[in-house]
Amino acid sequence: MRKIGYCRTSTSDQVAGIEKQSQDLAAHGCSIVFKEHVSAINDSRPEFEKALAELKAGDLLVVTTMSRLCRRTADLGAIQQALEECGAGLEILDLRIDTSTAIGRMTLSIIAAVSQMERELMLERQAVGIAKAKTEGKYQGRKATATSPEKFLVLKKYLDKGLTLTEAAKQIGISRASAYRLLSAQA
Repeated sequence: MRKIGYCRTSTSDQVAGIEKQSQDLAAHGCSIVFKEHVSAINDSRPEFEKALAELKAGDLLVVTTMSRLCRRTADLGAIQQALEECGAGLEILDLRIDTSTAIGRMTLSIIAAVSQMERELMLERQAVGIAKAKTEGKYQGRKATATSPEKFLVLKKYLDKGLTLTEAAKQIGISRASAYRLLSAQA
């Protein structure tokens, strides 16, 4: 049985996080580790797709935490189905779950549902807090970071190397729209 690792961070400036994940996966016996800097809710995760394509019957896809794999129960269901279709399993290190067993599959489904509920409740509480802060005149909103001069320089470096705007934006962990705003703000 081969163990194929997948590690992910949301932005490219989280170098220590991806290196720690990579070390943990290698220490756990992963023969190949796929790494990428992209949001879990992003539809395009090329390294994750490569990891799935590498899997054969009897292999395990290994991640350090469920949040590195996906954020929603529906996404987890789709991933589990893809793994079952190729005969591979999933192992999540921090939860000590291995879906090559029936108990592991059931446990993962329950944990995924609870995690999604917890996230939805957190977002509801956050919305209530924001609404309260707005009525009290205390709401400042999120600080704009995508238009910082530092991000512009990094974006320009990638564009100068010949990357498309979409590819460059992905490399620095911002959306394509943010990259366009960044370019127009510096023009």
